[in-house]
Amino acid sequence: MIDLSYMQDRRIAVMGLGLSGMVAAEALAASAVDVVAWDDTSERCKTAEARGIPVAPLLDQDWSRIDSLILSPGIPHSYPTPNPVAQAACDAGVEIVGDVELLVRAQSEARYVGITGTNGKSTTTALVAHILTQSGMHVAVGGNLGQPALSLEALDETGIYVLEMSSYQLELTPSVDFEVAVLLNLSPDHLDRHGGMDGYIAAKYRIFEQQDLDGIAVVGIDDSESRGLFDKLTATRTGKVVPISSSRQVENGVYASGPILIDTTGETPQQIRSLEGIETLPGAHNAQNAAAAYLVCRSVGAPHDDIVSAMETYPGLPHRQQLAAIIDGVRYVNDSKATNPEAAAKALSSYNEIYWIAGGRAKEGPLDVIHPFLPHVKRAYLIGESADHLAGQLADRIDVELCGDLAKATARAAEDAAGHDAVILLSPACASFDQFASFEERGRAFCRIAAAQPGTQRDVRHNGEAA
Repeated sequence: MIDLSYMQDRRIAVMGLGLSGMVAAEALAASAVDVVAWDDTSERCKTAEARGIPVAPLLDQDWSRIDSLILSPGIPHSYPTPNPVAQAACDAGVEIVGDVELLVRAQSEARYVGITGTNGKSTTTALVAHILTQSGMHVAVGGNLGQPALSLEALDETGIYVLEMSSYQLELTPSVDFEVAVLLNLSPDHLDRHGGMDGYIAAKYRIFEQQDLDGIAVVGIDDSESRGLFDKLTATRTGKVVPISSSRQVENGVYASGPILIDTTGETPQQIRSLEGIETLPGAHNAQNAAAAYLVCRSVGAPHDDIVSAMETYPGLPHRQQLAAIIDGVRYVNDSKATNPEAAAKALSSYNEIYWIAGGRAKEGPLDVIHPFLPHVKRAYLIGESADHLAGQLADRIDVELCGDLAKATARAAEDAAGHDAVILLSPACASFDQFASFEERGRAFCRIAAAQPGTQRDVRHNGEAA
């Protein structure tokens, strides 16, 4: 846990006692900082009290005596309506920051790599951390990836924090200077929290705004919004701005030609390696993720050969095209993290014969991004509250079946896929909250259901989380 004793002369409020908020409150209390915390969920408040954290309603506090509000990223401070506690802090002129900001202030000597984007940021973050670790570097990885920032180990000037940064976190981290900052892509997501697409793009762009002039910006150019930010960066800053692409040749960057990564940052183009056969990096979108990871790792000093060999051993992440089971030759792939159509489209582009499980609570965003890949789908098995909605958009293009729940959908897909060289793909294109507490819970349920299907199972390498 990060030492925050530099804040002992301040009074700090913490709003939101989920995973990151609870760790922040614990770190402050353990550092003898004057802290008061609150959550609208009574059970979380009880848990905090049991851990020695002072708890009290923050709206009842004297805000003239509070120096900072540590706000959990899931709590709105602007759009659509500020949380009342955030509004009270704003009215009193109290700074509002997140846990990553406290990490940056406490560990100012360490090096920082930040990775954002609508899709692919978790895979890229984990891949970078894996490569750097295999290269012998001292790395701590976390942020939005799941490991709260303040639970990471302390690093000196030789260590590197590799942080996945959500749009929410970027808004609450005003002083981070990323040695390498990555923007993978942009598509509609969390629009209600940012007041529309322009606000969402502005939040993502913040990853570059605090960089020093010698900081490196790595930008995907496969979508128009990201390409626009790439053009803006190249026109307005003197630092290095490097493009990556999974679909087109780029100059002074890295791109994928099929499964082969090609580096054009030197005098002559250089083939890095082929991703073919690396089961944990399937599809063109993972070629873009790998291109970004290669550039990050080269930029912070990892040798080329170490990067190439480490990609081969990358274990992958749970719930992101995770190979959950192989039964009678049929692969069961858990892509529960695909909570929007754009993410699902990337998974659908990665396989040839798909029995697709989709549905849940629909998010904003057009479904037409999926349409080019529907020829890969033999049948769709629709679940959750959006099943009828999805059926209405898909039934004239592919065969669909309303299944209601995940267990029935998986069983029906298994029946249809039997005897085929096929993939049963859970890539919902929807949030999980109608039937599951989280995408992780949904993914674990799918893994259990898949493992229970009849037939001869082949051992698979599970990536990171038990079912």
